[in-house]
Amino acid sequence: MTLIASPARLTSADGQFDAQLQERLHWAADTDAAIEQRVADIVRDVQTRGDAAVLEYTARFDGLTATSVSALELTQAELKAAFNSLPAAQREALHAATRRVRSYHKAQKKACGESWSYLDEDGNRLGQKVTPLDRVGIYVPGGKAAYPSSVLMNAIPAHVAGVDEIIMVVPTPKGEKNPLVLAAAYIAGVTRAFTIGGAQAVAALAYGTATVPKVDKITGPGNAYVASAKRRVFGTVGIDMIAGPSEILILADGSTPADWVAMDLFSQAEHDELAQSILLSPDAAYLDAVQASIHRLLPGMPRAAIIAQSLNGRGALIHTRSMEEACTIANRIAPEHLEISSHEPQRWEPLLKHAGAIFLGAYTSEALGDYCAGPNHVLPTSGTARFSSPLGVYDFQKRSSIIEVSQQGAQVLGPIAAELAYGEGLQAHAQAAQMRMHIRT
Repeated sequence: MTLIASPARLTSADGQFDAQLQERLHWAADTDAAIEQRVADIVRDVQTRGDAAVLEYTARFDGLTATSVSALELTQAELKAAFNSLPAAQREALHAATRRVRSYHKAQKKACGESWSYLDEDGNRLGQKVTPLDRVGIYVPGGKAAYPSSVLMNAIPAHVAGVDEIIMVVPTPKGEKNPLVLAAAYIAGVTRAFTIGGAQAVAALAYGTATVPKVDKITGPGNAYVASAKRRVFGTVGIDMIAGPSEILILADGSTPADWVAMDLFSQAEHDELAQSILLSPDAAYLDAVQASIHRLLPGMPRAAIIAQSLNGRGALIHTRSMEEACTIANRIAPEHLEISSHEPQRWEPLLKHAGAIFLGAYTSEALGDYCAGPNHVLPTSGTARFSSPLGVYDFQKRSSIIEVSQQGAQVLGPIAAELAYGEGLQAHAQAAQMRMHIRT
């Protein structure tokens, strides 16, 4: 059977364009009611029975039996051994990616993750104290695929932020451990690691068990059960985000080889059938060339069936009136990954407001950002880039306001606070401010 991938061909000048685009963008984030109920039961059970429930669900869902949760913990020696067992090229790739991701997040911490304060005209010290979380949990998917890059992208910013303990959970169906994932945990500085997954792992991290420590925040991607569990425990712990299917949006002026752009579309489509790949260009002939590249290159892809289903179901090649209009449409979509495949990307970048990550120029493939460029690859999806940001050092920190009022400052601020407090009917507030007025030492 010959696979055919034909993304929807749309044009912005069409009167039906808005409706057609919205149909392509639509993705139901609602979790199936049966999944929600099952997750609620699992989370409640782990909260009540702790280790016993974790063992039971790990045996049931992952086919991995153990006499204790301690037996499911990976030692630092095991992580190191996994790293040492890798071919030299893989070890060096992990080292290189780690160096770059760490350097980026150190710069990020310096730019936006340090405490600060200032003195105002009355001698009051005002500012913000930035401190790391004590302990975080990172969820790393396992099973059909393994993602060592997810280990790096979650653990390294936590480490740079100054988090004391990083607890990793990763499912290992039938006990099959991926050495690259274990090696990444070793090189990224994971403190403890457990071979558990699913909603039960999220619940164990959120509430703690006799063996799995309770964390302050849980980050990392997962399936519908993991996403539902993260929603359910939010408030007890912090979470990073609820991620939807992966997305790429490419703005192209026609100057990049069509094969390059087709492969970039594939790079997201191969994640899963619901992933989304969209190309915007004012050059209709270029859209034809990319479609021809898609047809020619698809048979050589190992995940061709997934790519074809993704492109046919949610992909689009969109003819725009101009690159300026393409930028406007991109802002409306607010994609996870946004490539500006142009010979002058700096011209268009100022017009773009909403994206998880922006990749400038023909040589900047999204794949480089996924693995080793440096910025984090955990990005907002499904239009949430309109109001949220990539995972970063700031996600593993919290901020406390600093207020130190001088005697002179109390004379200036006291009347203001008292007036407003009396207006709100809060007498004690007003008097607490007034008692500090007109005091001489």
